[in-house]
Amino acid sequence: MIPPAARGKPIEIWFQDEARIGQKGTLTRIWARRGSRPPAPRDQRYDWAYLFGAVCPARRTAAAVVLPTANAEAMNHHLQAISATVAAGAHAVLVIDGAGYHQPSALKCPANISLLALPPYSPQLNPVENVWEYLRQNFLANRIFDTYDDILDACCAAWNALTALPERLASITQRQWAVIA
Repeated sequence: MIPPAARGKPIEIWFQDEARIGQKGTLTRIWARRGSRPPAPRDQRYDWAYLFGAVCPARRTAAAVVLPTANAEAMNHHLQAISATVAAGAHAVLVIDGAGYHQPSALKCPANISLLALPPYSPQLNPVENVWEYLRQNFLANRIFDTYDDILDACCAAWNALTALPERLASITQRQWAVIA
């Protein structure tokens, strides 16, 4: 529900999610000669960071923070980053999933953002899932991170590489049902 103070303002639809990126890593498909087994690095250590990302496909823009934990405090930091990215004078409707720390009672939502929860068990409705797939396939998979700082650097570099391509960002996150007429 859009608050009365936001009525008459331009509305932006944003999608938010978070992903755990770390040393355990992700293996992806790669090209190889049929019948061969290409080597792929696989780390057995357990250190990770959480990449909180939000995208506004219509404006071809995004906001992210990389944090060591995923909780309500971290989500509040992310809400502040999104709020600073929303166009001046606009109001954002932020589509979120049902994570336990996304409960409105635990969040300090900025005045220029309203939260809209997705139905339970419906990650396919969140276009940011496509962002995680893209980042893992193109920047974050088949890697070994020696330190926590390496994980942070890789997350930031991957996010910045994607946001430097606004057309690509829009192409993997736009949904016909999420357009304001």
